[in-house]
Amino acid sequence: MVTYLDAATAPLRNTGQIRLYGEEGFAGMRKACDLTARCLDALVPMVEPGVTTETIDRFVFEFGMDHGALPATLNYRGYTKSSCTSINHVVCHGIPDNKPLKDGDIVNIDVTYILDGWHGDSSRMYPVGTIKRAAERLLEVTHECLMRGIAAIRPGARTGAIGAAIQSFAEGERCSVVRDFCGHGVGQLFHDAPNILHYGSAHEGVEMRPGMIFTVEPMINLGRPHVKVLSDGWTAVTRDRSLSAQYEHTIGVTDTGCEIFTLSPNNLDRPGLPA
Repeated sequence: MVTYLDAATAPLRNTGQIRLYGEEGFAGMRKACDLTARCLDALVPMVEPGVTTETIDRFVFEFGMDHGALPATLNYRGYTKSSCTSINHVVCHGIPDNKPLKDGDIVNIDVTYILDGWHGDSSRMYPVGTIKRAAERLLEVTHECLMRGIAAIRPGARTGAIGAAIQSFAEGERCSVVRDFCGHGVGQLFHDAPNILHYGSAHEGVEMRPGMIFTVEPMINLGRPHVKVLSDGWTAVTRDRSLSAQYEHTIGVTDTGCEIFTLSPNNLDRPGLPA
């Protein structure tokens, strides 16, 4: 049985219960998520051939420090970087390093800042130089999956409606949805209930209620959906080496629908793609 509780009185740990935040929580999330979105905007001119993901990661750390925020991934369960940078066939949790980006690469940059105790979580795909049409199409399909999933969010609907909207579009475009990772509750905790699957039936999952805050972050592959995690314990890659893409927003459920907390203030939610 799923239970819901007032976030203002909930313990600061994942109990499996779903927190319902009030206006104070939404206000805190707006600030944290805006900072994350502004960082992702600032990265747009930086992502080019020859730049290392280590350089990007250092910028993410310094940007956060300059604005009084901590990167949530830094030292999280032993992870040593301030962001995740996932290139080409890396599905998620790619670890920044000193290998330069190449012309034609696509890279997902995932940033979460903790600002005044609130977690702003978002990621975007960035094309590196000139990318092939197949890669560009994957980015277009994946962003559309994200927005179709978000469009399904409303009070009274099931979280399965999000996954159903994503899966039907992705598979209709001859792409596949990664099953091994999902969205999650977020707010005063980095990862909280409920899990948000990016596939399934509209009649499955928990009921969405005003005050819920969670991420929607579909990972879409050009090939098959299967992934494996490398020996570093973090980096997930497609088993068939096909390209993978992901976009992520943090969402709050409202009385009439939802609020996207992590929208770009400069309309750069899909860098390098036509508006």
